[in-house]
Amino acid sequence: MTKTSLVIMAAGIGSRYGGGIKQMDPLGPAGEIMLDYSAYDAIEAGFDRIIFVIRKDIGEEFRSLIGGRIGRFAEVCYAFQELDDLPEGFSVPEGRVKPWGTGQALLAAEDLISGPFAVVNADDYYGKAGFAALHRFLTEEASAESGKELIAMTAFTLVNTLSENGGVTRGILDIGEDGRLRGISETRNLIRTDEGPAVMTDGGLLHIAPETPVSMNMWGFRPSFIGCLRERFPIFLESLGENALTAEFLLPEIVGEMTGKGEAEVRIVRSPDTWFGVTYAEDREYVRGRFRELAEQGVYRTPLFEEGPAGEE
Repeated sequence: MTKTSLVIMAAGIGSRYGGGIKQMDPLGPAGEIMLDYSAYDAIEAGFDRIIFVIRKDIGEEFRSLIGGRIGRFAEVCYAFQELDDLPEGFSVPEGRVKPWGTGQALLAAEDLISGPFAVVNADDYYGKAGFAALHRFLTEEASAESGKELIAMTAFTLVNTLSENGGVTRGILDIGEDGRLRGISETRNLIRTDEGPAVMTDGGLLHIAPETPVSMNMWGFRPSFIGCLRERFPIFLESLGENALTAEFLLPEIVGEMTGKGEAEVRIVRSPDTWFGVTYAEDREYVRGRFRELAEQGVYRTPLFEEGPAGEE
């Protein structure tokens, strides 16, 4: 069977979360952290290697907390996303403090990626269905001959992805009748209201259908996609202009551009699961309650890695 990797992007600063390292926050009944569940579900789905993209300043703590328990059931590797890890001829703009986004995070893991791979955020809970669907794509479809870069995106239902505690950003998907992506619209300030999901605009609330499909940064790629990123990163850096301190090289925008130019074909895999995450500090208790419920329902054992996923020893 094709070897598959999961890349978990855990280098984010998390400024809205109260200054702590939210990727390390104990949220499960036995102190599990959010990304434990993604690793567990991915291994259960058949992924062989877990690649964490982290910052060097949390490397020692991260390895101590993560590596031992997950490494019993899958190969665990680490890559470091650094602000100054730039192509030759480029330097960090004065005053820039934040790394360059999810596209740069994947480039940081380039040397560890040798086959088809999935990508997720460290601070999101995605549920089991998305990992199973992506693994099927990567092992059964990703090797198909195509004149375009072949990509999978997991689509969630908008109403299942909103925070109870503030606005969020989601990629609203334009999906054709053939089930393939036509475009992504990054939409900020999406909130939950009594009348359903809405966008906060200068003119008031703009309501959006609850069943609207959205991206949660859960992707499946062939290894050739890394080359696409490598080609585009210098172009992105050259175009920064007045946005040099804040612009990010983001996967949804990269994929959207490639799709618009006819360079990529994005196949949609759908997940019925409900997302939850720690966008805001106030999300902590809600997420802890949800993980307690999942343990009580038998969806996950406690402690999570007492045995391997699907009963592996």
